[in-house]
Amino acid sequence: MKRVILALVSLVALTATAAAADLSRPAPQPYYKAPVMAPAYSWTGFYIGINGGGGFGRSAWDNTGGFDISGGLVGGTIGYNYQFGQAVVGLEGDIDWADINGTSTTVGCPTGCKTSDNWLSTVRGRLGYAADRFMPFITGGAAFGDVQTSVPGFAGATSDRAGWTLGAGLEFALAQNWTAKAEYLYVDLGKFNCGLSCSASATDNVSFTTSLVRAGVNYRF
Repeated sequence: MKRVILALVSLVALTATAAAADLSRPAPQPYYKAPVMAPAYSWTGFYIGINGGGGFGRSAWDNTGGFDISGGLVGGTIGYNYQFGQAVVGLEGDIDWADINGTSTTVGCPTGCKTSDNWLSTVRGRLGYAADRFMPFITGGAAFGDVQTSVPGFAGATSDRAGWTLGAGLEFALAQNWTAKAEYLYVDLGKFNCGLSCSASATDNVSFTTSLVRAGVNYRF
């Protein structure tokens, strides 16, 4: 009988010791996998794209005064960006078919003096700030286009012009290789003398300025 009691006491002691050991051992911690961080978007590289929008501005003739011009445009874009840190510098060129025009019927030109533009092109530097997939930017450079004049009874004149442009915009990365942008450009193509081609005066100068509001999509290589 004593042997049975001793065996039971020993079993209880061993059980208590094992339980105490289990209690003193810290519970296993759950395993959490570290989240995978997406790499920051890089704006470096060549790109091509399309753009379109509208223009509104003013043309002025010496003999008639100024009048409003407006119309649409659509075309292509090519460029290159280089990013260092959060700064992005680039060079961009574009050429657009345009239909920006307006007509004045003032006392100086009762039959209608018309200024029109059939194409516009710019070559610009860009400076942007990369906030991952968003990039606001400023831009400026050279602008080119043809300025045409027409007056009933006169031959009219066309002058391929070179001027300047300044603007700003915002570009957003849609996917790894695709971006979308919206921008504003002010374009000044200066003035030229259309002479007897557009009026009875040989000193009639014609100016052309326009504000462009455009949107576009680019594909990056």
